[in-house]
Amino acid sequence: MSRQAPTLEDVAREAGVSRATVSRVVNGVRNVDPAIQELVRQAIRRTGYAPNRAARSLVTRRAEAVALVVSGAGDTSEEAQAAFAARVFADPFFGRVVAGIVGYLRPRSVHPVLMFAESAAAREEVLTYLRQGRADGALVVSSHADDPLPALLADAALPAVLFARPARPVPLSHVDLAHRDGGRLAAEHLLARGCRRPATISGPLTVPAGQERLAGFRDALARRGHTRVPVAEGGFTYDSGLAAMAGLLAEHPDVDGVFAANDLMARGACQALREHGRRVPEDVAVVGFDDSTAAVDRHPRLTTVRQPVEDMAAEMARLLDEHIHGTRTEPTSVLFDPELVVRESA
Repeated sequence: MSRQAPTLEDVAREAGVSRATVSRVVNGVRNVDPAIQELVRQAIRRTGYAPNRAARSLVTRRAEAVALVVSGAGDTSEEAQAAFAARVFADPFFGRVVAGIVGYLRPRSVHPVLMFAESAAAREEVLTYLRQGRADGALVVSSHADDPLPALLADAALPAVLFARPARPVPLSHVDLAHRDGGRLAAEHLLARGCRRPATISGPLTVPAGQERLAGFRDALARRGHTRVPVAEGGFTYDSGLAAMAGLLAEHPDVDGVFAANDLMARGACQALREHGRRVPEDVAVVGFDDSTAAVDRHPRLTTVRQPVEDMAAEMARLLDEHIHGTRTEPTSVLFDPELVVRESA
């Protein structure tokens, strides 16, 4: 004979509280004393009680899920869409974003639903998904400066938070990094090492992060008398870093320090330097950006500017939670500080 599933009453008896209190904790009502919440959660674990999510959704009118949207403005062909997804999963940055979001959502029994929005049809699918209440809001990581999704979400008055300041102002909350300060840290470190002919591989200059990292690097060097700094634009990929470094060496063979605007490009730059017979850091010092797994996955380990991606992603999820529950009604921004991490490459 099968054992009957535990009920709210069973949990209430185990915790020594009322059924109504258990219901408030299960349904995420926020005016329950934290100590009592913990008592109820322990009783849930001991009894093995599993809330009926469908019934709970009827009470809370929430899906208990959020859409994690990786958005762009790319080609609509199947091949291009497959390539877009492949690039996302190959980038260590995205894994760190997911880790931060899941770390915040999981204790709250909320789950992310991964969606891609690289075409007009895919963006409409995201909007429909949210309008139907199948997710309570969207966490958006955009990969393209011309991405129209943020404006569409704002126009539809759907709860959403962006990772990084959008290229065009929209009334949505976002988290971001003080990118100029990161570029400045990289410049100051290369100069402190004695580099006299520094250069940089920027990110895409249509993206605010690419613009700001470059501006911070240039400004810091200008303050120290370096008015003309060689720049090669990259695309935040390994291959673009390799190509950009090869181009810099062809035009400026005496370069002795390089700041690459992310770790993947820095890795590509190190490979190009090896192929041209240059040692890192003895001949050319290399500084990356992000402090991702790419910074430590091979020798030399990268000196890099750390972007606290996990903390930023968790903050993005927290802001969305506030918008969903109505405790925050106006858009806001949260800016994080970068940190220099010194390793072997510079």
